[in-house]
Amino acid sequence: MSAARAVPIRGYLIHITHYDPSWVKRKAREKPFDLGVGLEVVEAMADAGLNLLVVDCADGVTYKSHPELKRSYSVPMAHVRRLAAQARKHDIEVVPKLNFAQSALHQHNHWFRPYHRLFDSEEYWRRAFRLADELIQACEPPRFFHIGMDEDHDRSHAQYAAAICTLRDGLRERSLRAVMWKDQQSYAAADVHAEKSRAAEARIPRDVVQVVWHYHTVLTDVVRRLRRKGFDVWGAPGRDPDQVRGWRDAILRYGGTGLLLTRWVPCRPGNRAELLRQIRTLGPICSGA
Repeated sequence: MSAARAVPIRGYLIHITHYDPSWVKRKAREKPFDLGVGLEVVEAMADAGLNLLVVDCADGVTYKSHPELKRSYSVPMAHVRRLAAQARKHDIEVVPKLNFAQSALHQHNHWFRPYHRLFDSEEYWRRAFRLADELIQACEPPRFFHIGMDEDHDRSHAQYAAAICTLRDGLRERSLRAVMWKDQQSYAAADVHAEKSRAAEARIPRDVVQVVWHYHTVLTDVVRRLRRKGFDVWGAPGRDPDQVRGWRDAILRYGGTGLLLTRWVPCRPGNRAELLRQIRTLGPICSGA
């Protein structure tokens, strides 16, 4: 393993819960996040050389400021505190995540229901930051907060950029940097997202971290373009080892700083083996293996 080939930020995204069409179909029978499996994920991350844990929270935890968001699968905020504390013991940086993309199709922000219908009003943002503050208190992130923003179908180009700026400014007041998904998918139905994402580059501050996600292609040209524009860039390469190597090399070549791995499945005992196998297989690649 060569330290010279290690990506500085080697992250893993864990899901307390999540919202997309596939997950929404299962919401009625969704089981709560399993803290024991989450703690095992942290241990595996430490062993595999990963150093950043993103925690996808949505309505999978209970919020003191908004108890009405509690669902049948929500777990106490104490679970998040325990998970974050275990990560810090291994010098793993913790990043809370809430997705604020607006899309009746993709439903990433429907965890916020009914308040997602407020659509970027003053009340919408006031409530959003109350929830963010509770996660910040529980996770104690030193640098970053992930704001999602992928597959935003309902905002205009200007509204999308303005929402990112609102989140960025609010997090900056809290001494944190916004991290967001960078849509660059190439199939026809995703053009609207890629086009909107690219248009936002001229409107948003350069300190918003761009996480370029693509699970089948290494988007070297996108990494290069974003770096030339002054953005901090991470890659999200999916599950294939060759893809991870390709993204690692592209990130290192053009001065990006991170890779973010994940498996879009609940953190439950039935998925334990697959989660741990992914971390043990792909984590060392991020470190230069």
